[in-house]
Amino acid sequence: MNRETVVAVVVTHRRPDELAKSLDAVAAQSRRPDHLIVVDNDHDDRVRDLVADQPIPTTYLGSQRNLGGAGGFALGMLHALALGADWVWLADDDGRPQDAEVLATLLACAGRHGLAEVSPMVCNLDEPDRLAFPLRRGLKWRRLVSELRADGNGDLLPGIASLFNGALFRATTIEAVGVPDLRLFIRGDETELHRRLVRTGLPFGTCLDAVYLHPCGTEEFKPILGGRMHTQYPDNEAKRFYTYRNRGYLQAQPGMRKLVAQEWLRFGWYFLVSTRDPRGFAEWIRLRRLGRRERFARR
Repeated sequence: MNRETVVAVVVTHRRPDELAKSLDAVAAQSRRPDHLIVVDNDHDDRVRDLVADQPIPTTYLGSQRNLGGAGGFALGMLHALALGADWVWLADDDGRPQDAEVLATLLACAGRHGLAEVSPMVCNLDEPDRLAFPLRRGLKWRRLVSELRADGNGDLLPGIASLFNGALFRATTIEAVGVPDLRLFIRGDETELHRRLVRTGLPFGTCLDAVYLHPCGTEEFKPILGGRMHTQYPDNEAKRFYTYRNRGYLQAQPGMRKLVAQEWLRFGWYFLVSTRDPRGFAEWIRLRRLGRRERFARR
C-alpha cells in the first residue's frame, strides 16, 4: 500500500533565525514530511538559502507582496494540493513541534478517530505546562495543559483546534472548507477557518499527546469583572486595527452572531469601566463597523 503524502507548509515574515529553528524541528520528525513549502512574505534571499539547505524536498515561494498570515497559508495550502498532498501540515516561523514524534502522533490520532483535521496542543515555549493562548470553554478559560487534558476523552479533545500552529488537514478537508481568507491579512483568519470547519460537520479535534511550542500569547487578554471574563487588547495600533476590524466581520457570519451581545458587554466594560477610555471604545466601534461592512483596505 502506498504511503500517504504529507506536505508541510510554513509561512514566514522577517524572522529568519526563528524560522531556522522551526524548519530544523519539522525536518527532524521521525515521520518526515514528504515535501516542505515555505511561503516568504518578504522574498528574502537568506530565507531562500535556508529552505534550499533542508534535508527534505522543498519549494520556496517568495512573495513580492506581503500576503499576511492569511494569504501566506492560502498560497501554501493550494500549492500543497497542486503537488498532490494527501495531508497538509501547517506551521509558522516562531513556533515548532516539541519533539520528533509530533507528526507521527497526529497522523496516528487522525487515523484512530477518523478525523478530517487534527491539531496538537499549542503550549508556551518557555513554560510548556501552560497553553500559549488561553482557551475559552463556555464562560471558563483554560490556561494549563492539565486543564485541557481533563476536558478531553483519552487522547482527543473533539471539536476544538488551533488551525495554524501544527494543524494537520486532510486534502479533502481543505477542498470542503477552503483556504484562509486573504482579505483578513492577519488576525481572525484562523477563527474564520475554524468557523467554516465547524459548519461542515466534519470531525476534528486536538490530540492531547502532541505538543507544538509557541511564544506566549496571553498578554493581550485582559481580565474584567474580577477575572470572570476577558477581553483582547493588542499591544500596538496595527494589531488592534486588524483584530477589531476582522472581529467585526467574523461576528456578522453564520455561526458567530450569537457572540455579538457578549462582545459589546466585554469591550464596553473594558474601555468604559476598566480603563476609562471612551476614545478607545469609539475606535473599537469604528473598526468593528469596517469589518461588518466588509471594508478590507489595508491599514
